[in-house]
Amino acid sequence: MQQYSFFQQQDKNKEVESIDVLASTLKGYLSPAQVNQVKRAYYYAEQAHEGQRRRSGEPYVTHPLAVAGILADMHMDHQSLMAAMLHDVIEDTSISKLALSSQFGETVADLVDGVSKLTRMEDQTLAEAQAENFQKMALAMAKDIRVILVKLADRLHNMRTLGVLKTQKRNRIARETLDMYAPIAQRLGMHNIRVEFEDLGFATLYPMRSVRIQAAVKSARGNRTALVDQIKQSIEACLERENHQATVTGREKHLYSIYKKMRSKKKSFSEIMDIYAFRIVVKNVDTCYRVLGCIHSLYKPVPGQFKDYIAIPKSNGYQSLHTILFGMHGVPIEIQIRTAEMEEMANHGIAAHWLYKTTNGEALNSSHARARQWLSGLLEMQQRAGDSLEFIENVKIDLFPDEVYVFSPKGKIMELPQGSTAIDFAYAVHTDVGSKCVACRINRRLAPLSEQLESGQTIEIITSTGAQPNPAWLNFVVTGKARTNIRHALKSQRSTESIALGRSLLEKALAELNSSISSLNDQQKERLLSDTSINTFEQILEEIGLGNRVSFLTAHQLLAETDAEGKTTHPETSSHQPLSIRGSEGFQLNFARCCFPIPGDPIVGFISAERGMVVHTDRCHNSLEFRDNPERSVPLRWADDVEGEFSVELMIELEKSRGIISVLATKINSLDANIEKIGVEDEGPHINSVSVVVGVHSRIHLARIMKHIRSIKAVLKVTRAKH
Repeated sequence: MQQYSFFQQQDKNKEVESIDVLASTLKGYLSPAQVNQVKRAYYYAEQAHEGQRRRSGEPYVTHPLAVAGILADMHMDHQSLMAAMLHDVIEDTSISKLALSSQFGETVADLVDGVSKLTRMEDQTLAEAQAENFQKMALAMAKDIRVILVKLADRLHNMRTLGVLKTQKRNRIARETLDMYAPIAQRLGMHNIRVEFEDLGFATLYPMRSVRIQAAVKSARGNRTALVDQIKQSIEACLERENHQATVTGREKHLYSIYKKMRSKKKSFSEIMDIYAFRIVVKNVDTCYRVLGCIHSLYKPVPGQFKDYIAIPKSNGYQSLHTILFGMHGVPIEIQIRTAEMEEMANHGIAAHWLYKTTNGEALNSSHARARQWLSGLLEMQQRAGDSLEFIENVKIDLFPDEVYVFSPKGKIMELPQGSTAIDFAYAVHTDVGSKCVACRINRRLAPLSEQLESGQTIEIITSTGAQPNPAWLNFVVTGKARTNIRHALKSQRSTESIALGRSLLEKALAELNSSISSLNDQQKERLLSDTSINTFEQILEEIGLGNRVSFLTAHQLLAETDAEGKTTHPETSSHQPLSIRGSEGFQLNFARCCFPIPGDPIVGFISAERGMVVHTDRCHNSLEFRDNPERSVPLRWADDVEGEFSVELMIELEKSRGIISVLATKINSLDANIEKIGVEDEGPHINSVSVVVGVHSRIHLARIMKHIRSIKAVLKVTRAKH
C-alpha cells in the first residue's frame, strides 16, 4: 500500500546536493538554454554569498539550491528557479535590484524583490508589523503569483532545517507557518506542501504529541495490513470485471490531521483510525463516474456522504469524487476517484503543469484563474480595510474555506465558505447588491438575512435604493469581502453624520460670538487649516463631531484677527496666544487630577476626545508629553474675573498624636474650604504623612489655609503636592 505520511517520505524530500544534480533533473522538462540560465543564476548567488554560512555551518548557497530543488520537483519554469537561486541576494548582500535586472532581466529581478519583501516578515514580532508585511505579500502576489510559490519553497526548506535555531525562534516560525503559510498552500491547492508544513510545525510545537501519534500510527498500520489488502483486492477485482483501467492505492492521514480531528471531534485515536481510505486514479472524467457506479455496487454507500467536486470544484481548483461506503465487517471505507491530471492538481495546485502565460498574457490553467480571482479579492479588501490588522483578520477568515455551493435565480453557481449567510452571498454577487440588501428569499421563501446557507439552495436578494448596511450584519457574516465592505460603508456613514454634527456645534459656538459659518472667509479657514495641519474644512467639522476638537475653541481660532503682515493681533482668540478661561465657558472643561491647577497657576490645555478640554499646570509632567502637538495642545490663561471652587492637593507631615486628624479637618473646614479626600500614610514610629484634597477659590485662599495648618503644634511641614 502506498503511504502518504510525511515521515515516510524523507528520501523523497532529500536535498539537492549540487547544481549538476539539479541540472540533470531540469533537463527532463526545460530547454538546454533555460537550464544554463538557472546554472548561471546559481554561480552568481554562490559568488554573492561567498563567506556566508547558515546556522548549521553549511555554505549559505546550499539554501537557495535546496529551494530551487523544491520548485524543480513541481516542474516550475526557469525564471522561478532563477529567482529561487537569487532570493536572498538583495536582502543579505550589497547587490541591488537594478544590478540583478541588468544581469537576469526585469522579471527575475521583480520576483527576487517580491520575495525579499516577504522575508522581512519573519523578523517581525508585533502583530501589526506582521500584518503590514502580509499586505506587501498580497501586492507582490497580485503582480506575479510566482512570488508566493518561491516564498513557500523558501519557507519549506527553512522548516526542514529548524533544528539549529533556538527554541523560542523555532516555535515562532512554526506557529507562523501553521497560521499563515499552510493555509495559503491549501488555498492554492498545494496539498503536498501544506501537509509537510503542518507535520513539521506540529512536530516543532508539540514534539511529544507528534512522537506518540507517530508511534500509534505505526502500531495500527501493522494490525490493519491484512484487512487493507483484502479491501484493495476486492476493489481491483470489481474494476477488472467491468474492464476499467485504474490504479488503486491506500491513503493514510498525516499526523497533524489526526491530531486536529482528535481535538475538534473529541474522538480517540482508534475511532479515527477505524476508517479505511483508498484513492482510485483513472484516465478520464467519464471513467470516474463509471467507477463510482461500480464501487457502489460492490459496497453500500452511506447516505448523504457523496460529494461531487468534479462538477463543482473547490475554490483552490481541487477536483475529485468522494464517497463513504459500508465495507466488509461493517468497517467504513472512504473512496476518492479522480483522473491523473486531477491527482497532479490535488498535490501541486497552481504549480501543476506550470504554463505561466499565453501570448496575450492570460493564464492558461483554470487554477491560475481561480488563484488570481482570490488575489483580486485580497486587493479589494486591502483598499477598503481600515488598517492592516483588520485586513489580516479578514484574510484569515478566507484562508479556511469549507465551501457551500448555492445558486443565483438564473442558475449561476456561487461558492461560499461554510456558515455563510444571504449577506455574504449578496456581497459575492456585487458590492452594491450587498450594500443595498434589505431582504432575501431562500428557495423562494422569505428568510432571515442571518440564516446560514446550505449547498443546493437558490438565493434571491431583494434590494432597495436608499438602503445602507446594518452594523448588526457584522455579527453573522463570515466572508472577508462582506466584513470589509460593511465596515467601510459604516465608516463613511459615520463620517457623514459626524460632519453634520460638527457643523451644528460650530454654528452654535460661532453664534455666541456673533458670527456664523457662512460669514467666514477663505482666509480664516486657510489659516485654521495651516495651524492644525488638517487638509480640508470638512475634516475640521468631522473632528468636532467626533469629539476630537472643541467647537468653542475652534470658533475662537477662526475669528482671530491678523494685521497686514498676517500676525495675530487679537490676544483672546488667537490659536497662538493663551485663551482666557473662567471654568464656565459652555463647553466640556476638566481640570487634571494629576496636578490640580488653580487660578493663578500657569496653565496649558489638552484636547481629549473623551473629556473635552483638560487643563494642566504648565509644569505638570503629563503636560510635557503633549506640548509639542499643536493640534491637541492649547495655550491657556486664567481670566481676571474667574470664580468658583478648584481642587488642590496638600501634603502634610505631622507628629503622631491622638485625634490629630480630627484637629486638622476642623481647622481646614473653619477656613471655608471643603475637604474632598484625605489619606494617611505611616512614615515611621513618630510621623504620619497626610494627603488632603481641598477646594479653594484662589492662590491667596490656598496660602491662608496653609498658614493656618502650619500653626497647629503637631504639624511639621505643609507643601502643595508636586507632579
